[in-house]
Amino acid sequence: MSATFSSLRFRNYRLWFGGALVANIGTWMQRVAQDWLVLTQLSHDSGVAVGVVTALQFAPILALSAWAGVLADRVDRRKLLMLTQGLMGVLAAGLGALVLSGHAQLWHVYLFALALGAVSAVDAPVRQTFVAELVPPDKLSNAVGLNSASFNAARLIGPGLAGLLIAAVGTGWVFLINAISFAGTILALVWMHSGELHRMPLAPRAKGQIREGLAYVRQRTDIMLIMVVMSVVSTFGLNFQLTSAMMARTVFHKGAGQYGILGSILAIGSLAGALLAARRERPRVRLVIGAAFGFGVAAGVLALMPTYPSFAIACIPVGLASLTMMTAANATIQMSTDPAVRGRVMSLYMMVFMGATPIGSPVVGWIGQQFGARWSIGIGSITALLVSTGAAIWAARAWRVQVRLRTRGRPHLVVRHLEAPTEAATEVVRTAA
Repeated sequence: MSATFSSLRFRNYRLWFGGALVANIGTWMQRVAQDWLVLTQLSHDSGVAVGVVTALQFAPILALSAWAGVLADRVDRRKLLMLTQGLMGVLAAGLGALVLSGHAQLWHVYLFALALGAVSAVDAPVRQTFVAELVPPDKLSNAVGLNSASFNAARLIGPGLAGLLIAAVGTGWVFLINAISFAGTILALVWMHSGELHRMPLAPRAKGQIREGLAYVRQRTDIMLIMVVMSVVSTFGLNFQLTSAMMARTVFHKGAGQYGILGSILAIGSLAGALLAARRERPRVRLVIGAAFGFGVAAGVLALMPTYPSFAIACIPVGLASLTMMTAANATIQMSTDPAVRGRVMSLYMMVFMGATPIGSPVVGWIGQQFGARWSIGIGSITALLVSTGAAIWAARAWRVQVRLRTRGRPHLVVRHLEAPTEAATEVVRTAA
C-alpha cells in the first residue's frame, strides 16, 4: 500500500474512514439544503439570515469547547462519539420532519442550528483526538490527512447530490437522508476491535484542568501563532457555503443544482490538498503560514471571476490552499502536543478556528448584501494576506529564522531556526524543486 494510504492497513481506521465518509456526505448535503432553504424560502435572498444560521451553528463552540476538551481527556472517546453522532442524527431527522410537514419557519432553523452546534461543540475535540487511538503514533499525520481526504471526498459528492435532490424532492428529504447517514459512523464505532485501539491516557478528575490547558498553550508560541492565523482566516475567509450561495443566486442567477456543483468543484482542490497532506510526514508552522498566503491570493482571483464557469474553475485552487492550511494546522498541533492535554489543546484550537464563524458569518453576509457578493469573498482574501504576512514577519524576528539560497550543491534552500519555538536551535534543509 502506498505511503498516501498507509493508515488504511489498520482495521479500526478503515472502519472509521468508511463510516466518516458516509456521515460526511450527509452533513455536506444538509449544509447545502439548510442554506438554500433559508436563502430562497424563508428569508427572500437574505445573506444576513444565512450568516445568522451559520453563526448559531458555530456559536456554542465558543461557550462549550473548553469543557468539551476536558471531556475528551477524561472519558472513553469511543462511547462519547456514539452519543454525539446519534444526537446529531436525531436533530437532522427533526428538522427534516418539520420541513416536510410544511410548518418550518426561520426561527425553527435558527433553533435547530443552535442545538446542532451545541452537540458538534462536544463532538469536535473528541473526534479530532480519537484518531490518535486508531493508528500508531508514527502514522498520525497520515491519518489526519486521510481524514481530510474523506471529508473532502464527501464535499465533492455531497453538495452536487444535495442540489439534485433539492430540485427533485425538496430540502426536507435531504435532512432525513443526513439523519440516516450518521448510522455509518455509529456502526463503525461498534464494529471496532477494542484490543487494537492505541489508548491514550485519560486524565483524572481534578480542579483547574481548563486552566492547565490554557497555560500549556500560552507557553507554546508555535501553537499560539497557528491559532491566530487560523482564527483570522476562518472568520473572514472560510465562509464558502455563504459566499457561494450569494454568488450563485445574486451574481450568476443560478439555481440549487448549480450552487451545489460549486461546492463539489471546490472539493476537487480540497481533496488534492488532503491527499498531498497524507504523504507529508511532519507538517510545520511555515506551511500553515504559506498556505494562508496562497489562500489569500486564490480567493482574490476567485472574487474577480466574471462568469459562472470561470468562477467554478477558480474554486479549485481555493480548495487546495484552504485544505493544505487546515490540515497542516491540525496535524502540527496534534503531533507536537503532550497526549495528556491533547483534548484540551485541540478544543481550544477548535474554539478559535470554528468559533470565529459566529462572528465572521453575519459580517461577511452583511458585506455581501451591502457591497455585493464579490466583496464577501474579497474581504477574506485581504485579511488572509495581511495575517499571513504579519505572522511570517513575527516568526522570522521572534524565532530568529535565517534563510540561505545556494546555487551550487544541495540542498539549495537552507532554513535555520536559531531560536526554535519548542526546542533548541535546529537546522531544516529543503531541496528546491
